[in-house]
Parts: sequence; structure tokens; C-alpha cells
Amino acid sequence: MKLDRMIGILTVLLQNDRVSSPALAEKFEVSRRTISRDIDALCMAGIPIATHQGAGGGISIAEGFKLDKSVLTTGELADIIAALRGIGSVSEQSRIERTLDKLGANSDGVVSLSQPVVIDLASYYKGHLTAKIEVLKRAILDRQLIEFDYYYEKGESRRCIEPYLVVFQWTSWYIFGFCMERTDWRMFKLVRLWNLSVCDEKYAPREVPADRRDFNSHLTDDVKLAAVFDKSVKYQLIETYGLDCYHEAAEGLFVEIGFTNRKHMLAWLLGFGEKVRVLEPVDIAEDIQTAAKNILMRYV
Repeated sequence: MKLDRMIGILTVLLQNDRVSSPALAEKFEVSRRTISRDIDALCMAGIPIATHQGAGGGISIAEGFKLDKSVLTTGELADIIAALRGIGSVSEQSRIERTLDKLGANSDGVVSLSQPVVIDLASYYKGHLTAKIEVLKRAILDRQLIEFDYYYEKGESRRCIEPYLVVFQWTSWYIFGFCMERTDWRMFKLVRLWNLSVCDEKYAPREVPADRRDFNSHLTDDVKLAAVFDKSVKYQLIETYGLDCYHEAAEGLFVEIGFTNRKHMLAWLLGFGEKVRVLEPVDIAEDIQTAAKNILMRYV
């Protein structure tokens, strides 16, 4: 938190001619002595900060530095604010709001807190998600093992892992860590993770292999799908695979794409109902026929 506070102090000083120590202490909710220590640290880092005594005194940055230098450009600060708003959708809100206030206070139009980009990383389970992320962050920083119930295709199990990273990828939140049961690195989706608890036992950090940090490395797309879709679902194809994923054919939209997870692809295709005909792989087409027959049997 000290680094965050020092960045905040520097931002306030860059945006104001002179600020009093009591005002900084009140804004950052610390003592005047803490502010003095932070100012000394900034000076040691090479920031030319001057203190002025008496009436109208306070703390300021040397004028030449303030005119010619900037820690953040307007665009960079706007990007940080947009990112903070996104993180705020799954974090403790008041803390994010205080940070935004510090970045935007007395900005004199340098950057607006009203951003043209809205980022919401939450989900229907926002309350549970926020609590999980907070617990996981503390466990990672304190190097403590965690346990949780995990629900997946094969059923459910109680897992114990060394947590390393909270990851947002593929439109979902995950915890990446070393699974004690499988003795290997694993990703666990947070919406499938419940009854989370932090263990008293701590762990010594392992070196994460470079290839395991690349979370897309297992998406090899080595199996090819060939299918014809009804033209009415063009927007769905574009939404998933982009504008160049198909070409016009007499019978509809011909698509040829690679995929990794067979069951995910099968579920995606079934969502189109009668608006798709799979040409290859043959076993996928056969599974769709079987699923259609089973669905029909439920309504007979």
C-alpha cells in the first residue's frame, strides 16, 4: 500500500501548485509523520520536492520539473482509470473509489473520470466472485494453501492447491496453482469453486514453468470442423470466430475451423439446432444425430 500511496501523493502534487501536509494526511488517511516519510522517499527517488514553511506554506514539486515532466500522460492515466473501473466491478468498491478520487482530484481537465469505455468483469455471481477473489489474493500474498469443493464434468471433489495467480481469461475468472492431488499445475474456474477456505499451512513458492504461464498453449486447434450453417446465424459465427470464418455457398455458410475441446464444440453446435449440418468430423455428426433422437424421446 505504501507504493500506491506514494504514487497518489505524486499525482496530487503534479496537479496542484502547493499542498499542505495535513491535507495529504487526511486524503490518504494516514498520519502527518507517514506523509513526511513518504515525501523523504520520493526525494530519495529523485523527485525534486520542496517544502515551504509559514503562512501559505506546504509541499510542492519544483516548477521546472512540473512543467516539463509528467509521470503519466493523459492517455496513460485514462487507461489506468478505465482498468481500475473494471477491477472495481469485482473488488471491494470503496477502495477503488478512493483510488479513483486520488487520481482524478483537482485534475483541471487533465483527464476525466467519466470514461468512454465501460469494463464490467463481474458476473451473475458478483457477490460470491468478489469475496473469492479477495480471499485468493490474500492467500497468494501470504503463501498459504487453499482448499475448496470443485464441480466439473466428472462430478465433484475437494481440492487443495498452492495458489499463484488469479486469472481473467476466456471471459471467465480462474485460479491458477499447483494441485496437491494431481501434483501438477491446474486452472480452476471460480464459478465452479465453492466452500473456499485458507489453510494454516504455508508453502514455499515453486518456479512456474514458462510453458505453463502461457494459458493458451493447450489450445492446439488440431481437429477440424467442416459444417454448413443457415445464413440467419451469420452474426453468431462472426461473434465467435470473426468476419472471415465462413464463405458463401449455395446451401448456406460454409465454415471450416479448428477446435481443441470436443465436448465444448459439440455443445456449441447443438445450440444451433436445425440451423447447422456437420460434414466433418463424422463422429461429431453422429453424436448430434444421437442427441437429437434423445431429445425427441423426452417429448414423446
